[in-house]
Amino acid sequence: MTTTSPSDVRPDPPHSPDDASLAEFGYRQELHRSLGRYASFAAGFSFISVLTTVFQFFAFGYAFGGPVFFWTWPAVLLGQLLVAACFAELAARYPISGAIYQWSSRLSTPAFGWFAGWIMVIGQIVVVAAAALALQMVLPAIWSGFQLVGTDPAVTSSDGAANAAVLGVILLVLTTLVNVLDNRVMSVINRVGVTAEIIGAVLIIVLLLTHSERSPGITFHTTGAASTGLFGALAVGSFTAAYVMIGFDSAGEMSEETHHPRRTAPRTILTALGAAGLLGGLIILGGLLAAPSLTDGHLGVDGLSYVLTSSLGDGVGKVLLADVVVAIAVATLAIQTAACRMLFSMARDAQLPFSARLARVNPRTGMPSAPALVVGVLAAALLLLNFASPDAFLAIGTTCIVMLYLAYAMVTGPLLIRRLRGEFASEGTDETGAKLFSLGRWGIPVNALALAYGLAMTVNLAWPRAEVYDPAGGHWYFQWFTVLFLGVTVGLGALYQWARARHVPAAVEPARAAPEPTQ
Repeated sequence: MTTTSPSDVRPDPPHSPDDASLAEFGYRQELHRSLGRYASFAAGFSFISVLTTVFQFFAFGYAFGGPVFFWTWPAVLLGQLLVAACFAELAARYPISGAIYQWSSRLSTPAFGWFAGWIMVIGQIVVVAAAALALQMVLPAIWSGFQLVGTDPAVTSSDGAANAAVLGVILLVLTTLVNVLDNRVMSVINRVGVTAEIIGAVLIIVLLLTHSERSPGITFHTTGAASTGLFGALAVGSFTAAYVMIGFDSAGEMSEETHHPRRTAPRTILTALGAAGLLGGLIILGGLLAAPSLTDGHLGVDGLSYVLTSSLGDGVGKVLLADVVVAIAVATLAIQTAACRMLFSMARDAQLPFSARLARVNPRTGMPSAPALVVGVLAAALLLLNFASPDAFLAIGTTCIVMLYLAYAMVTGPLLIRRLRGEFASEGTDETGAKLFSLGRWGIPVNALALAYGLAMTVNLAWPRAEVYDPAGGHWYFQWFTVLFLGVTVGLGALYQWARARHVPAAVEPARAAPEPTQ
């Protein structure tokens, strides 16, 4: 196995200040730098994709928490804003693809950073599969002809689970094709899709609030909550918000394709999360207020699709659901793109099997094609679990959240240690000469709270609750799926590192020694 260190790569002469910034880290500009501020915002917002994820997990949150599960939304949003603020600082100082891997490697050790990147990219692949499954929550509600397998569209049924896998694979074929074409094509689709999603989200909010059946005071009621006690109901109900508000770091993932990334990425990370948090919270509130009934069982099974079609009528409801389909497609595309950039970044440092192939960028399109195919195929393979049992839908969804939360903590943890040692630079300038985004004296408390929140939520999400992961009973592997999947991921990573150390004595390390540059 032949490896090359980033320090051995001779970057081409930079053609712009943005390229020069990348060259300081030992990399040459290969990806096409064509994204502006809105496209950067779209990268983060489309990964979060508030319509995709709220429609996908609203029923689950309501089934366990009842109306009071609404309050888990602002709690999770606050926690994620703390994490996003830390990431915004890092995006300004390390504008490199493969953000989680690059940040963790430079803040800690190459080995620790490798595991952060490994866990993150596996998590992203699982998120791609989970996002593609969301089509089942919407398409059959628009037209029964989209139920290609069986007759029952509910994701909790064997027919619905199998059909979700079929629809998901079809979507993955399309997103993989776009991820091979050109980053300008991808950017246009992202921007158009995000614009449509924002417009659709606003319309849904307005229409739901104007069709309210009850007052906001209902959000303090536990009607319909699972019999697990209020704390237990809220802990599980928080899965909805936790699943929605991830992926805001995608603006950092696309830094090498963004103009003025030191200035742009920090702001778009925060605005993408903030916009999604506001819109998602209002959609959940509107759904609770406009639902024809809170006790007939529909909200805990059919979720928001039921509210739209029953409260707004089939015509308007289905038009809005069509907008949700667009959001799901764009979200799947954006998540797959983020996973591709992570694979590319790690392979460029010769940190993965077949690195030379995975790191190859098509000079015409500016896209790394091999990672797109790898992510698409692996995500499609995960969808096949849905044929085994409907419980796979939830197992896949919660597993991907845990993986990303853990990877985030593997960045905020080392960052906090660096702050406490006084080793994290708070100064520097961006491409325009302005000061880099910085938390200043708030850095340590914000960072400490972000880490504590992230670890607590990781444990909450991974806890093997039988009533959540194996409600029908008899499937211990689904109850422990998240823990087992994480264990296998770490085990395979350790095995690869051990085998690599034996065959490559002078192991390659990422170019983490590069100083935090100033313009």
